Amino acid sequence: MESVSLVGIDLAKHVFHVHGIDATGRAVIQKQLRRPQLLRWIAQLPATTIAMEACSGAHFWGRQFMQLGHQVRLISAQYVKAFARGQKNDRNDAEAICEAASRPTMRIVAVKSADQQQILALHRVRDLLVKQRTASVNQLRGLLAEFGVIAPQGRRAIMTALPDILEDASNGIPPMMRELAAEQRQRLLELDVQVSEASRRIEQLARTNELIHGLTKLRGVGPLVATAFVADVGDPHAFRNGRQVGAWLGLVPRQHSSGGKTRLSHITRRGDPYLRSLLVHGARAVVRTAARHDDPMSKWIRELEARRGRNRTVVAVANKLARHLWATWRYSLAA
Repeated sequence: MESVSLVGIDLAKHVFHVHGIDATGRAVIQKQLRRPQLLRWIAQLPATTIAMEACSGAHFWGRQFMQLGHQVRLISAQYVKAFARGQKNDRNDAEAICEAASRPTMRIVAVKSADQQQILALHRVRDLLVKQRTASVNQLRGLLAEFGVIAPQGRRAIMTALPDILEDASNGIPPMMRELAAEQRQRLLELDVQVSEASRRIEQLARTNELIHGLTKLRGVGPLVATAFVADVGDPHAFRNGRQVGAWLGLVPRQHSSGGKTRLSHITRRGDPYLRSLLVHGARAVVRTAARHDDPMSKWIRELEARRGRNRTVVAVANKLARHLWATWRYSLAA
């Protein structure tokens, strides 16, 4: 086999396309492999750099390839797309991955460990349960409104009021609708238990993990924020400074500048929206309680809120919170 300096793999469920180049950038490998063949073929390669898009399954394959002595580079799909040429097919995609990975300034996604991925899985399951619970509450309120019953807003409020609504024979709700509403109430109770169980697991993890427990000592950071941040960031050394973390999470202004004239607009909202929303919720708590504190950060929050308003202040605090989390992890708790 000719000398291979970089291998790009277009991932899929069953069929993978491999594109390999030598030190001069000349293509020396064009191969299609089935899933059982991929790891065996990679194992017989000399140690090299393997690039993939940061998609479903990429972290699993990244861990497998690193165990075989290879260096792995995961690249966001949005950056790979700029290097795609010709029509959309697996061969061109693998070549584009190789081209993107060969750029020295290309941003790389850290390969997550199995522990980090299972924490993210727990967060994703909990988030889905919360969304299902919210959707069920909204649907139930809408269905009751069709029969002239205006249920109170809020999950706790409607769960408290629903027994009285169902027992009131004079409100005109048909029998089958009463049965449906009772079934939905039981489903909401079950979802409450499942959400509570997922939250309990996250809180237990925050108590037993030394790194995560240390991050929860920061203002505005609870078990949800700390565990999601550690699992999503993966490796604090992937960022040179805290500004890159804020930009990676989409908590910086969108820029459209030209000719020396700077134009800034709303935040970019790049990165994981789930982690960003958790940081924003944590920042709201910090802003809400800033009046009770007299430390420099609270003074800065009050001054900023007076100038720019509550919402912009919350986003600025969320950005600062992300940078504090990264710096604490990188420099204080890394050992």
